[in-house]
Parts: sequence; C-alpha cells; structure tokens
Amino acid sequence: MAGQAHGVHDPAGRIVLVLDLDGVTDKAGLMDRCARDLSLPDWFGRNWDALADCLADPALWPEEAGERGLLVVVQGWRGYAATRPDEWQVAEEIFAEATDRGPGLFVTLGLGESSERPPDQPG
Repeated sequence: MAGQAHGVHDPAGRIVLVLDLDGVTDKAGLMDRCARDLSLPDWFGRNWDALADCLADPALWPEEAGERGLLVVVQGWRGYAATRPDEWQVAEEIFAEATDRGPGLFVTLGLGESSERPPDQPG
C-alpha cells in the first residue's frame, strides 16, 4: 500500500531506508537528518555536493543494497518544502540526480504530510 509510514516494503526487493524530514525547517536540519537516517559517515560534509556524492556511492549504502538496490523514501518533507522552497528545490534536484547517476538507487517522496498523519489523498 503506497504511502504507509510503517513497515515500508519494496516489492522489487530493494533495501528500504526512510528519510524522515518531519520538523526540519532548514538546510542544517536536512543535512542532520540525512546523516542520521541514511547512516552517512562522520566525514559527511553536510553540504549539497557531499550529499550528492554520498547518495551515489554504493560503498556507503547498507549491507546488501549494492546487490539488491536501495530505495530511499522521503517522508515528512512538505513542511520543509513550504518553509524553504528554494532549498527544497535543490534537495529534489540532488535526489533526482542521485537516482539518475547510480544504478540501483531510487529516491521517492512519500505521499503523506508526515509520519504522524495518514496520506492526504484517497487511495
């Protein structure tokens, strides 16, 4: 079922990571969540280029994701997008670019407003 916050499963068998941006209001917060939820290394530079490089590097993905693929589901993003639309546009471009750069990586936006509320559309 699309949009489920809990127990996200990928029918294609890819490893699933949830990037939860609920409560994020600026770039620093976004970078902190990326570091936490995507288990990025300590040397992650917390800037746009570093985020793009880390997403595209299968060596930094969870175990088995290199063979099975990696699905990153971004949830709780609407508040950040509304607060900082220019920053969010850059983040979306980086997610799209990372998906295009590396085979096996797919980044998708969750439909729900946040992990606390159900999706705001029927289905």
